[in-house]
Amino acid sequence: MDFKKLFSEFNSKRILVIGDVMIDAYLMGKVNRVSPEAPVPIVSLSKHEERLGGAANVALNLVALGAKPIICSIIGNDNDANTFVDLVKKANISDEGLVKSDARKTTVKTRVLGNNQHLLRIDSEQTDLISFKEENELISRVKELVKKGIDAIIFEDYNKGVLTPNVIRLIIEIAKANTIPTTVDPKKEHFFDYQGVTLFKPNLKELKEGTGIDFDFSKDKSFFKRAVESLESRLNNAITFVTLSEHGVYIKNNTESHLCPAYLRTIADVSGAGDTVISVATLCLISGASLKHIAEISNIAGGLVCESSGVVSINKKELLEEIEELIQA
Repeated sequence: MDFKKLFSEFNSKRILVIGDVMIDAYLMGKVNRVSPEAPVPIVSLSKHEERLGGAANVALNLVALGAKPIICSIIGNDNDANTFVDLVKKANISDEGLVKSDARKTTVKTRVLGNNQHLLRIDSEQTDLISFKEENELISRVKELVKKGIDAIIFEDYNKGVLTPNVIRLIIEIAKANTIPTTVDPKKEHFFDYQGVTLFKPNLKELKEGTGIDFDFSKDKSFFKRAVESLESRLNNAITFVTLSEHGVYIKNNTESHLCPAYLRTIADVSGAGDTVISVATLCLISGASLKHIAEISNIAGGLVCESSGVVSINKKELLEEIEELIQA
């Protein structure tokens, strides 16, 4: 396969990313002493950063790959929402799908780091399901965006309330009516609400929890295959794509399946690897890659971002170089 041509196809794709978005904030500094008020370190603040998180990190990966993502979510009508929108625009991501609500708060996860050590995390969030009114506003926004032309829809679930069963069902219906592929990075709570999607991408833990089938993948693959069969019989999805951490990835449709082992790497941080994998898999799927190449390329991409500390987006040039070196066309 001509991987350069495949990657050039990414540049024309418009992808709707729907799910829970957030700001990842970082307070960084030095710790030289303990507080006299309580046995806690005093951080002398030297740096404050705000980054896009949650489903917005999927959008960042899509931008890095050359595609045109559109974030679709419910956020608050607060100062943090204004900060979030500013970050989205600076990242060259469309904010057409964002709906502000007076009844919600924008999710912010603040990490306090002292001497490069993670000391504390403070979450400001609202995790109850969005209201019926907010659901309708979100669905209306999706319908408007679909009319303008969408090549795929990614559901990115972080259990913060945006992806309700109703939202999931109606958006899948809209996608099917317009022959738009749908891909999912799920969480346990709405595992079987994604009926009839194109590609469903749980990790190994989510597959076990979702199906209720426990097993040791390294010792017995038969229970793993039973879990995949149980998933597909209930979900009616076209493609199952399971990330297996150090064991690589597994992909299956109704005619073929492939187990792609992980490549040996120096792992610094696995944060955000799932966001990279769903982004790459979606673009490969809609750009005409074979089932095996979808798995192989996504597998390499997930491994690459794990070599960097923190949540980082994939580097398109580095990914292409690795693919051309490691995959037999």
